Parts: sequence; C-alpha cells; structure tokens
Amino acid sequence: MDVNLVLRSTRVITPEGTRPASIAVSGGTIAAVLPYEAEVPAGARLEDVGDDVVLPGLVDTHVHVNDPGRTEWEGFWTATRAAAAGGITTLLDMPLNSLPPTTTVENLRVKQEVARAKAHVDVGFWGGALPDNVKDLRPLHDAGVFGFKCFLSPSGVEEFPELDQERLATSLAEISGFDGLMIVHAEDPHHLAAAPQRPGGAYADFLASRPRDAENTAIENLINQARRLDARVHVLHLSSSDALPVIAAAKAEGVKVTVESCPHFLTLTAEEIPDGATEFKCCPPIREAVNQDALWQGLADGTIDCIVSDHSPSTADLKTPDFASAWGGISSLQLGLPAIWTEARRRGFDLTDVVRWMSEGPARLAGLTRKGAIEAGRDADFAVLAPEATFTVDPADLQHRNRITAYAGKTLHGVVTSTWLRGERIADNGTLAKPSGRLLERNN
Repeated sequence: MDVNLVLRSTRVITPEGTRPASIAVSGGTIAAVLPYEAEVPAGARLEDVGDDVVLPGLVDTHVHVNDPGRTEWEGFWTATRAAAAGGITTLLDMPLNSLPPTTTVENLRVKQEVARAKAHVDVGFWGGALPDNVKDLRPLHDAGVFGFKCFLSPSGVEEFPELDQERLATSLAEISGFDGLMIVHAEDPHHLAAAPQRPGGAYADFLASRPRDAENTAIENLINQARRLDARVHVLHLSSSDALPVIAAAKAEGVKVTVESCPHFLTLTAEEIPDGATEFKCCPPIREAVNQDALWQGLADGTIDCIVSDHSPSTADLKTPDFASAWGGISSLQLGLPAIWTEARRRGFDLTDVVRWMSEGPARLAGLTRKGAIEAGRDADFAVLAPEATFTVDPADLQHRNRITAYAGKTLHGVVTSTWLRGERIADNGTLAKPSGRLLERNN
C-alpha cells in the first residue's frame, strides 16, 4: 500500500500495550504499526506528536443527538463537533428525542439525510423497539441499524412508549430470530411508582424517587428473559452497583448480557450535588460514593464492559431548579475522556484501561470491527492526548449547542490535542475541520 501519513509518538497504545511507535497510514487505513525509528516511506508526511499519547479514536455508542425535531437541544453539527473535540471518532445516535424517532426504515432515512452533511465524525444509528412496531424490527435491522433500544419505564417523551414484560418478550423473540441486539433502559416501573415522589430542589428527594431496587429488579427480569429466549441484551447506563453480582453470575452462566456505565456515575457523587443543581439530574440517578467505588470494581473485574456518555442535552429552560420536573440528562460528550482519565488515574488505572473501556469495548458491542484499536487493517482513527496536562472546565469552551454541564468549574487531567478520522486531522487544539464523517451501517 502507498503510505501517505506516518503518525509518530513515544507512547502509542496498541492491543499489545503502550510503546514508542510510528503508525503508517494508507488511504485512511492503518497499514502497519512500525518501530519508532522506522524510516518514513517516500512521499509520506510525518506527524510527530512527541510524548503525547496516541489512543485509538473513542467510540461512544450512547448519544442523544435529537436531530431532527429537537435540534434546539443539540443536533448533528454540534454533537459531532463536540465528539471530535473530545477525542471521539465514532458515535451511535439513540432512536429517541428526535422527531421522528428511529422506529421505521422511513424514519431512519430521514435521520440519515439530516446527518449526512453535518457529521464531523462517523455516525451510526440504533433503532427503537416500541409496543406497536415489532413488524418494523427486521426491516430496520436489514437497513443497517446496530440494534434496538427499549425502555421498561416511561421514556420522558410520549412518542417513545415503554415495553411491559409481555411486549419485551415479543420484541426479544423477534430480535433474537435474526441475532439482533436489544439495548435496555432498565428501571422497573412498579418500583418507581411505589417510591416517594416529592417535588422540589432537594437532591436527596430525587434520589429516593429512583431507588436502586428499580434498576435491580428490571435487570433481573431482563436477564431472565434473555436466558429463556437465548437473546442478546445490553444494560444501558448502569447506576446501581447492587446489580453487579447478578450480572456477573449471568455472564458466567453464558447468558448473552453486556453492560455499560457512564462518566457521571463514575466521577460524580450524590454527596456533592447541591440542591437545585439539576444539571446533575439523570435517570437512573447519580448515586453515593460507596456505590461508585463498587462500579469501579465492576470495571476492574470486567463485569462492566464499557463506558459511554449517555449525552442527553436539553435547552436551559428545561433544567428548572425542581428535580421532579427538570429534564433528566447529563451533557458530557466532549468531556468524557478527561473526566474518566482524571478519576481512573486517581484510582491506579492507566490509559490502556481507559482505551479498553471507551474504545475497544463500545466498538465490540456495536460490531464495529474497523474501530477500537491501533493495528493494521483498522480505520486510522486516533485521539492524541496530553495526559499530564490539566484544564478547568469552562462551559463557554464546549462545542455542545447548550453549554450546560455538571462538570463546570472542575479541573480535569488530559487535554485532547488532536483527533484524526481515517488519517485526516479533524480537530487540532480546539479548531475543527470541515465535516468529513461517514454514515455507518451494521456490518458495513
């Protein structure tokens, strides 16, 4: 192959570990990972990033772009710029909060057309599983969605109703018939209905309204269904560490279950959230520090497969000081890597762990075989990180459309100095290139 780029660093994270290396790129693909001092092929451009660490581009499989229909909340232009600025080179868009939701092939085509000219990074799509769209699941699968999202409790938007246990079984049976993947917002509606509901600004009251039991029961029921139907299921945004032993046991038994958690559950704690600070509201909620410690143990032992953002923004007016009525969602797309790295390094993990959780794991979940690692044959997608550098989060510096974030004022380790998509630099110290992302389909 004709090599057109060599990216060199004293610290390149590969599947075999971190080492000095020169990455040869040809036509947007990694041609070879060469020794550091390897001769640069004739005609190739050398980019030497010194001691900055070269990571495989991050993959975020849980992003609410909200475009079209609620583009004032985010949009493909701003979401993908934020992703690029944060070292993310691939994202998968959730099927709800946009209008229309991605619940039919026709609706998928609408979203693809809207995204096509705006994508600064590669973008794929999840489909949605609703009570009345079982007939649409196989056509969506054939059209290239990466799997199907459902809720087991109200989603927060009326056009995306939840599945009860009977309809969950019906949808799972259909999806397992073509070896599809169901990704699940797992909170049990009966436990939520029984929990105390107190409006107001007290975070403790909001936390009590979304108890761990709601997650634990929903996950147990989901695992039972997956076992019975031999279905592939994925637990979204795990918040309750109480569910980890059940998940670990199911995995050991051979049940096809995977699980993710999110930066906000792993770096923020209930104890630090001021009353009225609804930029911290999400469902399920940010829980106590002791719960967070157990989630990190779940990452360490492999029970938790990956970390993704669940970036779910809204306009400022929807973040009222009342936790009961405020929109539930954390905006963190641009900040996930430094937030996780800051906490990971404090807990004794290294960047190879972060790559496993934020690049390899999500790529494996989605079946993105060209993403998630720096090795020959993969897309030349890279995030270049100055891991010892720090910065203080200023919302004005974010690329998100609505610059509301729970991380405002926090000092974080890890500055993304550049991001590369198929061998082209798409972000350079905060300066973004023109959109060059592609629309991805499953197994393509």
